[in-house]
Amino acid sequence: MNSLELKIPPVGVFLLFAAAMWLIPFQIPLNDSFFSFRLPFSLILIVAGGVFALAGIFAFLKGQTTLNPIKPEAASTIITYGVYRFSRNPMYVGLLFVLTAWAVWLYNLPAFLFLPAFMLYMNRFQILPEERALQAKFGSEFNAYMMSVRRWL
Repeated sequence: MNSLELKIPPVGVFLLFAAAMWLIPFQIPLNDSFFSFRLPFSLILIVAGGVFALAGIFAFLKGQTTLNPIKPEAASTIITYGVYRFSRNPMYVGLLFVLTAWAVWLYNLPAFLFLPAFMLYMNRFQILPEERALQAKFGSEFNAYMMSVRRWL
Protein backbone atom coordinates (compact mmCIF):
# COMPACT_ATOMS: atom_id res chain seq x y z
CA MET A 1 0.00 0.00 0.00
CA ASN A 2 2.95 2.34 0.44
CA SER A 3 3.17 2.41 -3.33
CA LEU A 4 0.19 4.80 -3.35
CA GLU A 5 1.83 7.32 -1.03
CA LEU A 6 2.28 10.70 -2.71
CA LYS A 7 1.64 9.18 -6.15
CA ILE A 8 -1.67 10.73 -7.19
CA PRO A 9 -1.88 14.52 -6.90
CA PRO A 10 -4.70 15.54 -4.54
CA VAL A 11 -6.63 17.21 -7.36
CA GLY A 12 -6.46 13.90 -9.22
CA VAL A 13 -7.78 12.06 -6.15
CA PHE A 14 -10.55 14.66 -5.91
CA LEU A 15 -11.49 14.13 -9.57
CA LEU A 16 -11.48 10.32 -9.18
CA PHE A 17 -13.77 10.54 -6.16
CA ALA A 18 -16.06 13.04 -7.89
CA ALA A 19 -16.34 10.73 -10.90
CA ALA A 20 -17.01 7.72 -8.68
CA MET A 21 -19.73 9.65 -6.85
CA TRP A 22 -21.37 10.43 -10.17
CA LEU A 23 -21.02 6.91 -11.55
CA ILE A 24 -22.28 4.89 -8.59
CA PRO A 25 -24.65 2.29 -9.99
CA PHE A 26 -27.54 2.82 -7.59
CA GLN A 27 -29.38 5.98 -6.74
CA ILE A 28 -31.06 6.69 -3.41
CA PRO A 29 -32.43 10.22 -3.57
CA LEU A 30 -32.47 12.38 -0.49
CA ASN A 31 -35.68 13.61 1.12
CA ASP A 32 -37.73 15.68 -1.36
CA SER A 33 -37.98 18.60 1.07
CA PHE A 34 -34.20 19.04 0.74
CA PHE A 35 -34.43 19.33 -3.05
CA SER A 36 -35.19 23.06 -3.10
CA PHE A 37 -32.05 23.82 -1.08
CA ARG A 38 -29.67 21.88 -3.31
CA LEU A 39 -28.42 24.76 -5.43
CA PRO A 40 -27.88 27.38 -2.71
CA PHE A 41 -26.34 24.87 -0.31
CA SER A 42 -24.04 23.53 -3.02
CA LEU A 43 -22.95 27.04 -3.95
CA ILE A 44 -22.23 27.94 -0.33
CA LEU A 45 -20.08 24.83 0.04
CA ILE A 46 -18.23 25.54 -3.21
CA VAL A 47 -17.49 29.10 -2.15
CA ALA A 48 -16.33 27.94 1.31
CA GLY A 49 -14.13 25.29 -0.29
CA GLY A 50 -12.69 27.78 -2.73
CA VAL A 51 -11.93 30.25 0.04
CA PHE A 52 -10.13 27.60 2.10
CA ALA A 53 -8.15 26.24 -0.83
CA LEU A 54 -7.19 29.64 -2.24
CA ALA A 55 -6.22 30.95 1.20
CA GLY A 56 -3.89 27.97 1.53
CA ILE A 57 -2.42 28.50 -1.91
CA PHE A 58 -1.87 32.23 -1.34
CA ALA A 59 -0.18 31.53 2.02
CA PHE A 60 2.20 29.10 0.32
CA LEU A 61 2.95 31.65 -2.40
CA LYS A 62 3.53 34.37 0.20
CA GLY A 63 5.84 32.04 2.15
CA GLN A 64 7.65 31.12 -1.09
CA THR A 65 7.39 27.40 -0.47
CA THR A 66 6.45 24.60 -2.83
CA LEU A 67 2.88 23.96 -3.88
CA ASN A 68 3.81 20.50 -5.16
CA PRO A 69 2.03 17.97 -2.90
CA ILE A 70 4.00 15.09 -4.41
CA LYS A 71 7.33 16.53 -3.16
CA PRO A 72 6.75 17.70 0.43
CA GLU A 73 10.47 17.43 1.13
CA ALA A 74 10.93 20.44 -1.17
CA ALA A 75 9.17 22.70 1.36
CA SER A 76 11.32 25.65 2.34
CA THR A 77 9.32 26.72 5.39
CA ILE A 78 6.36 25.79 7.57
CA ILE A 79 3.39 28.06 6.98
CA THR A 80 1.64 28.76 10.29
CA TYR A 81 -0.22 32.00 9.57
CA GLY A 82 -3.51 32.80 7.90
CA VAL A 83 -5.77 29.82 7.35
CA TYR A 84 -2.94 27.56 8.55
CA ARG A 85 -3.74 28.71 12.11
CA PHE A 86 -6.99 26.71 11.85
CA SER A 87 -6.07 23.76 9.62
CA ARG A 88 -2.82 22.09 8.66
CA ASN A 89 -4.39 21.15 5.32
CA PRO A 90 -6.75 23.91 4.15
CA MET A 91 -6.33 23.00 0.49
CA TYR A 92 -7.57 19.48 1.25
CA VAL A 93 -10.37 20.90 3.40
CA GLY A 94 -11.34 22.98 0.37
CA LEU A 95 -11.44 19.89 -1.83
CA LEU A 96 -13.60 18.13 0.77
CA PHE A 97 -16.04 21.06 0.84
CA VAL A 98 -16.34 20.97 -2.94
CA LEU A 99 -16.86 17.18 -2.89
CA THR A 100 -19.57 17.72 -0.29
CA ALA A 101 -21.19 20.29 -2.59
CA TRP A 102 -21.04 17.72 -5.38
CA ALA A 103 -22.75 15.11 -3.17
CA VAL A 104 -25.47 17.63 -2.32
CA TRP A 105 -25.90 18.54 -5.97
CA LEU A 106 -26.10 14.88 -7.01
CA TYR A 107 -28.97 14.50 -4.57
CA ASN A 108 -27.88 10.94 -3.91
CA LEU A 109 -27.40 9.49 -0.45
CA PRO A 110 -24.64 6.97 -1.37
CA ALA A 111 -22.54 9.83 -2.77
CA PHE A 112 -22.06 11.03 0.80
CA LEU A 113 -20.31 7.76 1.66
CA PHE A 114 -17.43 8.86 -0.54
CA LEU A 115 -16.69 11.84 1.73
CA PRO A 116 -15.23 9.87 4.66
CA ALA A 117 -13.52 7.59 2.14
CA PHE A 118 -11.85 10.65 0.59
CA MET A 119 -10.69 11.78 4.03
CA LEU A 120 -9.33 8.33 4.87
CA TYR A 121 -7.48 8.10 1.56
CA MET A 122 -6.03 11.58 1.92
CA ASN A 123 -4.97 10.93 5.52
CA ARG A 124 -3.24 7.66 4.69
CA PHE A 125 -1.69 8.28 1.29
CA GLN A 126 -1.14 12.04 1.18
CA ILE A 127 -1.16 13.72 4.58
CA LEU A 128 0.74 11.14 6.66
CA PRO A 129 3.60 10.94 4.12
CA GLU A 130 3.67 14.75 3.93
CA GLU A 131 3.84 14.98 7.71
CA ARG A 132 6.67 12.43 7.87
CA ALA A 133 8.65 14.44 5.31
CA LEU A 134 8.04 17.71 7.15
CA GLN A 135 8.95 16.15 10.51
CA ALA A 136 12.19 14.87 9.01
CA LYS A 137 13.01 18.28 7.57
CA PHE A 138 11.78 20.66 10.31
CA GLY A 139 11.81 18.43 13.41
CA SER A 140 10.49 19.93 16.64
CA GLU A 141 9.21 23.06 14.90
CA PHE A 142 6.81 20.99 12.82
CA ASN A 143 5.93 18.76 15.78
CA ALA A 144 4.93 21.83 17.79
CA TYR A 145 2.80 23.04 14.90
CA MET A 146 1.11 19.63 14.62
CA MET A 147 0.29 19.73 18.33
CA SER A 148 -1.30 23.17 18.08
CA VAL A 149 -3.32 22.93 14.84
CA ARG A 150 -5.77 20.25 13.73
CA ARG A 151 -5.18 18.22 10.60
CA TRP A 152 -8.54 19.05 8.99
CA LEU A 153 -10.63 21.52 10.98
